[in-house]
Amino acid sequence: MGKSKAPGSVPNRPVYSRISYLYQAATYLASQPKSTTNNTVATQEKKTLHSSQSKHGLSRRFITDLRSTSLKSQIRLSPAMKHTICKFCDSLLIEGETSSSSIENKSKGGKKPWADVLVVKCHACGGVKRFPVQAPRQKRRPLREADSKKKTDQSLEADNLVEGS
Repeated sequence: MGKSKAPGSVPNRPVYSRISYLYQAATYLASQPKSTTNNTVATQEKKTLHSSQSKHGLSRRFITDLRSTSLKSQIRLSPAMKHTICKFCDSLLIEGETSSSSIENKSKGGKKPWADVLVVKCHACGGVKRFPVQAPRQKRRPLREADSKKKTDQSLEADNLVEGS
């Protein structure tokens, strides 16, 4: 017989905490501004450029470790976390810095509001991720026809009441 689980306990807590730490560290390193200096010494400029590149490289390494940890332990990442990671190059997608986003609607002239799609493009590899934007969906055709029939019947009844008065 296995151990009884205490209420509120989380299985694989060390793995979850490792994944959380790696994500937080990658976010911190990726959000660090690229330092540019106006020094005239070329070696200092090369060092600052190298350090900013190494920060982003380290951030990508943390994301790679995060992904391998979750795969090995068979733990699913939350959708919010997955949306901020490029699945092609493992870089963190930060709007305006490492990625750009736009909304496109490829329906007939953009007439269908539920067909809006958020397109996020990674600056590092050019990979594109697409996410549906939540909009109220149109009812299915039989339900739409039934609703329109009810509305026409109600309007006819209202017209008959007005004429009969």
